Amino acid sequence: QAQLVESGGGLVQAGGSLRLSCAASARTFITYAMGWFRHPPGKDREFVAAISWRSGNTYYVDSVKGRFTISRDNFKNMVYLQMNNLKPEDTAVYYCAAGVRTSDGSLVHSSEYDYWGRGTQVTVAS
Repeated sequence: QAQLVESGGGLVQAGGSLRLSCAASARTFITYAMGWFRHPPGKDREFVAAISWRSGNTYYVDSVKGRFTISRDNFKNMVYLQMNNLKPEDTAVYYCAAGVRTSDGSLVHSSEYDYWGRGTQVTVAS
């Protein structure tokens, strides 16, 4: 079992930055692949970024490459999403997700994650 709690969302002007955090209460955090997904208004939930539990490799949706960075701290059971040069189209509810030993090839699929946070709102004003 794991519980995930996101924080760090808010309102920011276009071009600004935010850092999302996700705190995981799990004894075996090191075996969890971690991902960030977002649900824009009027659209389906979409993959944003993920970090492998095994290799530490990171993966991003094309629209955020070069602007967002995912990282994890296995000592603190934390995962972060640094978001720079934010755009209005980044506006969404952002969710942290954990997948138990999820393989790297499956990290973009929400169905491969076992636990989800409640989300944090990010609003980017133009």
